Amino acid sequence: MKLNNLSPAPGSKKRAKRVGRGMSSGLGKTSGRGMKGQNSRTGGGVRPGFEGGQMPLYRRLPKIGFKNYNKRVYTEVNLDLLEKFIGTEVTAESLKKEKLIKKVNDGIVVLGTGTLTKKLDVKVARVTKTAKEKIEAVGGKVEVI
Repeated sequence: MKLNNLSPAPGSKKRAKRVGRGMSSGLGKTSGRGMKGQNSRTGGGVRPGFEGGQMPLYRRLPKIGFKNYNKRVYTEVNLDLLEKFIGTEVTAESLKKEKLIKKVNDGIVVLGTGTLTKKLDVKVARVTKTAKEKIEAVGGKVEVI
């Protein structure tokens, strides 16, 4: 394969519509825009959602919902994932370094799904009650930071 042999796929290139090139072209004089009116003018047409002066749909419908900007988004970690953890002290940085999680949002929350056989020292933002019981049953410690 060489650069001079490359060509676009058949049917992918379409010739541009050449307007205003004489009456016999089929798109001469008014260039397919018709005689008069808003759409025949340069810059003519209406914005998206315009309904000819009628109150548009996006303004007729009521505003709904509420966005809490102070909401905390925790990265969820199950006990199954902590079973794969190599080491003894579990923190947000150590989990990220081990590539068990991709990003830490507002902290880590440990959930109680799965079983744990290792003794771990867990330092996270939140821990569920069942997760705390399972970690302490194995002999580990839980610290909420």
